[in-house]
Formats: sequence, structure tokens, C-alpha cells
Amino acid sequence: MRLPTFLSAPIARLEIATLIVLLICTGALWAFVEIASEMAEGEFHAFDEAILMALRTPGDPTDPIGGHTIEVMMRDLTALGGVTIITLITSAVVIYLLLIRQAHSALFLTLAIIGGALVSTVAKGFFGRPRPDLVPHGVEVVTASFPSGHSMMSAVTYLTLAVMLARLETRARLKAFHIIVAALVTVLVGLSRVYLGVHWPSDVLAGWTLGAAWALGVSLVARFLAQRGKIEPEGAVEH
Repeated sequence: MRLPTFLSAPIARLEIATLIVLLICTGALWAFVEIASEMAEGEFHAFDEAILMALRTPGDPTDPIGGHTIEVMMRDLTALGGVTIITLITSAVVIYLLLIRQAHSALFLTLAIIGGALVSTVAKGFFGRPRPDLVPHGVEVVTASFPSGHSMMSAVTYLTLAVMLARLETRARLKAFHIIVAALVTVLVGLSRVYLGVHWPSDVLAGWTLGAAWALGVSLVARFLAQRGKIEPEGAVEH
């Protein structure tokens, strides 16, 4: 049975969009595996050291470039990837979804963020890479280094939140706004981790790729569930 013309075009666009997201998700996972493999073989050693030292005053590895003001800014930015801030922001979005009667989406979002946190914890325990020892740490750290938990959880949380909020919008520019802001915050958090000397650059790259893959996977699952009526469809906001 052929679909009417007015339905076939939107469905074709939806299938193409799904395929593109799937390809990007696969690419992000492949990138993470490659980074992890190269890290385990020590191939990133020179790259990591060069970047870390480039962010320090020549001849004084204890002094980050940019002075005290930049260092304070970086500490503020790195907090955006911490458990406290991520929990507060996620809770706010979950409550918002409940208030607009998107209970199934709220539950799905909660499980997606918790799942991402578990993946991050398992990955850290599996690789067990030591923290950088070339420069003093700008903030306190207690866990392993690879992948960067702040970078990964920023990607997991902010990109997943953006995906779920974008589903509420019907205008493309607003969907893009959510994604762009989430990506910007994710990048800034990752950069702050390297600047503060608590992660090797390859840790951050790994966190970004694995976190992005998770968020993209979440978007695909959300679309699959919406098509089967398990969560609210896109643009179906009740006021």
C-alpha cells in the first residue's frame, strides 16, 4: 500500500534524519574506541604533554596562562560538569516536563542521565588511567582520569536535555538553539578540565565522544518510543 504524497515526503525526511543521527552516533563510538586504543598504547603521550604545557607559563608549570581571573572562570565552568550542578539542572528539566504533562518523557530523561552516569563510572574503573602529574591540579580530584567524567557527563546531560527539550519545539531554529547551547557548554567544561590540569586532553576527547554517542543514542531511542506511543510525540505539548 502506497502512502499519500503529502505523507510520504515527511516520512522520507524523518528516515533520512534517523539515518544521519545513527551514522554520527556510530562515528562517535568508533572515535572513542580509537582514542582508548591509542591511549592504552601510549600514542597520546606527546600530544597530551604538549597541550598541558602550552597552557602554562613558560618555565613555570605551576602558573596557568591568563592569570588569576581566567583560572577562576575555569573553575566556575568546570563546576557545570559536576554532580551537584548536573543534578540540579536535570531535576529542573524533569520538573518542567512533569508540569507540561510529559511524564513519560520525564521518566525517560531521568533513566537516560542515570544510565550515562553508570557508563562513565564503569569506563573510568575499566581504564584506570592516572591523573596528569606534570602540573598542579586546579581543583580536587579523586577518581581515575580516562575518560573525563566531567566532559562525558556534560555531553550526556546537556546534549540529552537539549534533545528532549528540542522535541517540544516545532520550529527548527529553536531546536538548533537547544543543541548549540548544550554543545557549547560541553566544550567549555572539557576545556576547563585540561586548563586546570586535572585531565589529559585525550581524556576529554574520549569523554566528549562517548558522551555524544550516548546522547545521540538517546535521541534515537526517544524517536523509536514515540513512534510506538511509549513516550509523548514530538511537539505534543499540553498547556
